[in-house]
Amino acid sequence: MKTSSPLYKRILVKLSGEALMGDLDYGIDPTVIKRIAKELIQVKNLGIEIAVVIGGGNIFRGAGLAGAGMDRVTGDYMGMLATVMNALAIQDALESMQVNARVMSAIKIHEVCEDYIRRRAERHLEKNRIVILAAGTGNPFFTTDSAASLRAIEIGAEVLLKATMVDGVYDSDPKNNNKAKLYKHISFDKILSNKLNVMDATAIVMCRDNDLSLRVFNLLKPNTLVAAMTDASVGTSVGT
Repeated sequence: MKTSSPLYKRILVKLSGEALMGDLDYGIDPTVIKRIAKELIQVKNLGIEIAVVIGGGNIFRGAGLAGAGMDRVTGDYMGMLATVMNALAIQDALESMQVNARVMSAIKIHEVCEDYIRRRAERHLEKNRIVILAAGTGNPFFTTDSAASLRAIEIGAEVLLKATMVDGVYDSDPKNNNKAKLYKHISFDKILSNKLNVMDATAIVMCRDNDLSLRVFNLLKPNTLVAAMTDASVGTSVGT
């Protein structure tokens, strides 16, 4: 259902690192990051407070490095550093458009960004700054999906918006099955029981157990994030 006023006052957007690559094989596509920044600004201009959690898969992925023989903890810390690089790139894109943004990291890198402190993050949001939360939870073995759920709960976000490369949650992979069914609404328990590849199980359980709404939408379609702010039919809504 579409409304004239925003559906939310405070949101957390989960972006994958891979989404920043565009058509590249590695790294950050400047065109893509500028488009994402513009959409975040459009959402901000609706009067919505925005936090962002970013992954690092376009640079390093800890689990992938571990699979290639690297120590898992070392790989995960490298992945955390990759998320900081992506967060700084988003901050730069936003600030080039005269929008205040703050990067807050779960690991201490004082020379380039602030430490993540929940109350300080909330204060930045109240001052209408976009807050970009980097380095996951600061702990190895936890994905940035889990970090997104955790941070959304901590800052009191009304919804976690999971940006993907498909239109929402399907009953099977739409890239491999052209008859895959798109759900407009699905429960957390069904995602878990059917082992649907939406977010990792820890993230899903955290959302479910803390009554945090989840929306899954297609980042590749321009203005979908903006549309989701006033139209409840965009993407897939996940709840109890």
